[in-house]
Amino acid sequence: MTVAIEMGRTTAGAPATLDLEELLATRLLVQGNSGSGKSHLLRRLLEQSAPWVQQAVIDPEGDFVTLGERFGHLVIDAEAQSEHGLQLAGERARIHRVSTVLNLEGLDAEAQMRHAAAFLGGLFEVGRDHWYPMLVVVDEAQLFAPAVAGEVSDEARKLSLGAMTNLMCRGRKRGLAGVIATQRLAKLAKNVAAEASNFLMGRTFLDIDMARAADLLGMERRQAEAFRDLERGHFIALGPALSRRPLGLTIGGTETEARNPTPRLMPMPGAALEDARAVILAAAPPEAQRPVRRPPAPPSPDLLSQLMAAKPVAELRPETAAEPQSPALLAERRARLDGILQEILADPEAGFRAIGVLYQDFLVRCRIGGLGASAPDLQAFRRMLTHARAGVGAEASEDASWQEVAARGAALPEDMQGIFLMLARAARDGRPCPSDGILARAYGTRSLGRARRLLAYMEEQGLIVCQTDGAGRRIVTLVELAWATAPGHPGADEALAS
Repeated sequence: MTVAIEMGRTTAGAPATLDLEELLATRLLVQGNSGSGKSHLLRRLLEQSAPWVQQAVIDPEGDFVTLGERFGHLVIDAEAQSEHGLQLAGERARIHRVSTVLNLEGLDAEAQMRHAAAFLGGLFEVGRDHWYPMLVVVDEAQLFAPAVAGEVSDEARKLSLGAMTNLMCRGRKRGLAGVIATQRLAKLAKNVAAEASNFLMGRTFLDIDMARAADLLGMERRQAEAFRDLERGHFIALGPALSRRPLGLTIGGTETEARNPTPRLMPMPGAALEDARAVILAAAPPEAQRPVRRPPAPPSPDLLSQLMAAKPVAELRPETAAEPQSPALLAERRARLDGILQEILADPEAGFRAIGVLYQDFLVRCRIGGLGASAPDLQAFRRMLTHARAGVGAEASEDASWQEVAARGAALPEDMQGIFLMLARAARDGRPCPSDGILARAYGTRSLGRARRLLAYMEEQGLIVCQTDGAGRRIVTLVELAWATAPGHPGADEALAS
């Protein structure tokens, strides 16, 4: 079945349609200077195709959050999410086929690149069973796939550029159709722009951008001047999903608007100069007299929050002198807590559950076992879980050598520290290097590619050195500790002996 999306009208007054199924296979590039109507074009495309295909919008300015009210898109505030959380959000959005808007407003340029790369990585790395068709719209794409290095770190640029390259070059087989919009073609990485087969070119003034636009549309250089004369909302279209010949069209209206529309001219106030001076240059109020911004009332706590906030029974009793516990009792308590944690991790799906769900299960088991009054808090549980996934028990974790390893691993993000400890344990014991499958499960993902990227990141941070022997088996050496794993095949999936 062919689905034709009406984008507006041609210069001849006929309906200008876009073949949605063809677009999913061939991708789209939109270019135009600021004020040319790019965002309006993207909004029209998203609104018209919303009933037919799942969508994800990378929104650096928060322009598309209003889609949620009318079309049911889930708006994700990237500022409130971690990079790992956004990876999981991307995976879950594809699995459950939920259209999303990733609002990057409020983040600086480098944070926008990192968060967008994490979310796009989640969309890209999801299992084959969930490769449903999906439009991925990236506004201001030159921010996420810059042609040259800017003020952001090389690491952030590589992450973002890699995610955009995957989207445009390898996304088609995974059902991902990239729709990228940019103000300037010259600022967009060529390998990203070159993968699009459909083009909508709007008003452009710089010679280099006009020349590139003319080349992409197959126009002669002398015809490039036409891009200067295009009005707002007018574009020249070309591509298998649009037209086999360059076609002028005007974008139609939309049902929603940007949250912050273009400012309109309005009369200046008629205040006298002296009145303005008195207001603008008035003395600053004392610090104590400044209004205090009160935080909003917290939402009602969920079950996990109630369990964490509840006082253990021992704390509710009248205060008495603390009874010292013998080393034997402390060792027994540690062993019982380790046993409960191992029971939880014995479930093959435990690695893919959220930390809050695991902690809730842990608390319930502790109370059943009579350890509720001395159960660790959430932060201590995170540490215990990290060590348990690495195969390091509570007693071993208190050893001086392991404390040094943990101190070095503390430079990594929290969700990577367990992987570093797993490698350290294998290296200390001289065991084979864990396979990609083992590392992926310990990290809470089914993506083997993500496991390999974790190792590359740790190597970039100067914590490990990865090598391969003549048989292609991987060896990981911990820097400054002189510990090295035995050779292990990355593709092997045998369980790491405990």
